[in-house]
Amino acid sequence: MTAGARSILQNWVQRLYGPLTRLTGRSYSRATHTHIPVKFTLLGKGLVLSSLSVLAMESYSSKSKHAEVHASIKVEDIQEQADYLHGNGETDKLYEFLSQYKNSEDPELLWRLARASRDLAHLSKTAPDVKKRLVYESRDLAKKALELNESCSPAHKWYGICLSDVGDYEGTKVKIGNSYIIREHFQRAIELNPKDATTIHLIGLWCYMFAELPWYQTKIAAALFAAPPTATFEEALPYFEKAEEVDPNFYSKNLLYLGKTFLQLKKKEQALQWLQKAREYPLQTEEDKEVHKEATDLLKSLGEKV
Repeated sequence: MTAGARSILQNWVQRLYGPLTRLTGRSYSRATHTHIPVKFTLLGKGLVLSSLSVLAMESYSSKSKHAEVHASIKVEDIQEQADYLHGNGETDKLYEFLSQYKNSEDPELLWRLARASRDLAHLSKTAPDVKKRLVYESRDLAKKALELNESCSPAHKWYGICLSDVGDYEGTKVKIGNSYIIREHFQRAIELNPKDATTIHLIGLWCYMFAELPWYQTKIAAALFAAPPTATFEEALPYFEKAEEVDPNFYSKNLLYLGKTFLQLKKKEQALQWLQKAREYPLQTEEDKEVHKEATDLLKSLGEKV
């Protein structure tokens, strides 16, 4: 592969997976649609937070009590505690808590540990060698969860997300080749849980990024891959619309991409509507601020007073 082609493909992958990485780092309280940022940064879309007592939380903090916990705690209680910690951005505590169940045969625990491993990998404080180990660990855990229960929607979602990270260590060609697999798992996750707005948005994003590729990049990709991933803006739009239908205003970037997709389809009136909504979205995270700026700039370019 020439240096020029490699550079274009690397840019291609970054355009696709950069937004995905940011999206999976977020948690959402569906009761209020208030964003609770997970400290590692994407896409952690849509978890219902549990309300456990402080006593219950503290009961897991001491390693010396793990043996007693294994003997008496119910799997449902472990899941509830894990979701509570995840929703509050307690990445280190969550990983430590769930690591004691890494040999579990319960897919619900394994995909949550995969998520926790990935969260920890993306913390800025995590050393590069540790990050690499966690990236592969998260993929393997999600894969095991799927092997135990192919009908587990979150396992499909997180396997797709974790698989995308592995490409950072195995090269651009592998990462692009994995794009097909990633989309298949996102689609299967939606089949199993049609109400998961996050995964619906992710497929829309997948379609948008490949639809947006300039013709020359597509031509180069076609020379390197027998059948490179392709998509259209017409394909992307229904996913963004469906995500909004399932969970209105759940994510500022979904509003932005609705506007951008309508622009690509030459439907200015609808584009203005969604761009304005994206611009008015509460600024609760750094990403929300980025969305606000991009939506504002687009509105100005379309002659709107903002």
